[in-house]
Amino acid sequence: MVDFKQDRAIYLQMAERICDEILAGKYHSDDRIPSVREQAVMFEVNTNTVVKTYDLLLQWGIIYTRRGLGYFVTVDALEKIKQTRSLKFMTENLPELFSQMKLLGISIDTVVRKWEEFKDGEKL
Repeated sequence: MVDFKQDRAIYLQMAERICDEILAGKYHSDDRIPSVREQAVMFEVNTNTVVKTYDLLLQWGIIYTRRGLGYFVTVDALEKIKQTRSLKFMTENLPELFSQMKLLGISIDTVVRKWEEFKDGEKL
């Protein structure tokens, strides 16, 4: 069973997971994604929840439909997801991170050093 968080609607979490899979390279441009029924079985949710998820992804321009064939990843889905998530990171996550760094007395040099270790494959 898929473990969903209680703080957000399931269909939103499912949409984010599909976007995560696109970012991770599981699905590429014009790849078919699982049908509504297949997805409902995988996520152990009602088909109406998947329909709501797919409707949202259609609105976001992440997927498109081919009548009788199913749902497919749009050509620019990867770039759209990166752009949206980067903006969210810069406007929401980064200010919170900076606030915590200031409160805890963590310098930017320390963060840069940790980033370099992370990029080189070392554990933080």
